[in-house]
Amino acid sequence: MTPVLQLEGVGKTYQRGDEQLRVLVDFDFTLDAGEFVVVTGPSGAGKSTLLHVAGGLDAPDSGTVAVTGQDVWSMSAGARAAFRRRNLGFVFQFFNLVPTLTAVQNVSLPLVLDGVSARYADARAEELLQRVGLGDRAAHLPAELSGGQMQRVAVARALVARPSIVLADEPTGNLDSHSSAEVLRLLRSLSDEDGAAVVMVTHDAVAARYGSRELHLVDGRASAVDDAAPIGDR
Repeated sequence: MTPVLQLEGVGKTYQRGDEQLRVLVDFDFTLDAGEFVVVTGPSGAGKSTLLHVAGGLDAPDSGTVAVTGQDVWSMSAGARAAFRRRNLGFVFQFFNLVPTLTAVQNVSLPLVLDGVSARYADARAEELLQRVGLGDRAAHLPAELSGGQMQRVAVARALVARPSIVLADEPTGNLDSHSSAEVLRLLRSLSDEDGAAVVMVTHDAVAARYGSRELHLVDGRASAVDDAAPIGDR
């Protein structure tokens, strides 16, 4: 089977004044459908950069990035944006919800931007809000929701186009322990029940144990972590 995500020889360097910061160094990574890979490591190790490069948001300096067998960085900017909307879901630490849109409108927005009919987009959004336990909050604005509820809306939005891959950057960083556990169980269910591939960046050791595989990233290179059985496998 073709991996849903494959990075080969990826390099990324940032210029900070007179200093060059090598964030990813000849980086190889393969992700299969149904995997939940957790990426850990110290601040500045390149974890978020890895997600941005893999997700078609930040161009690598070298190497290739293939999503479902297609070279993301050989596409034009417009084609890449359309490809992202249809194949990749993003969940960020700070939710990134549009404050003037309701929960259902926030979830349906990627479909609307892709030209899908409003009736179908809203029906799909309502279906996902039910799944994440927020069917009764569909008409609420973000300011009327708790942090955990806003993150669940963000997860629903990430799923609305039925992506092959969900990329989550510190999705529990602003949540209390109860809300964190809810979001982590939801992310785990995407791989277990939907067959989606999930890559999650986290500093949280408890959150890391929800993955099926852990990579520890230091100085632009990753090593596999062999530790206690993941929570999701118990």
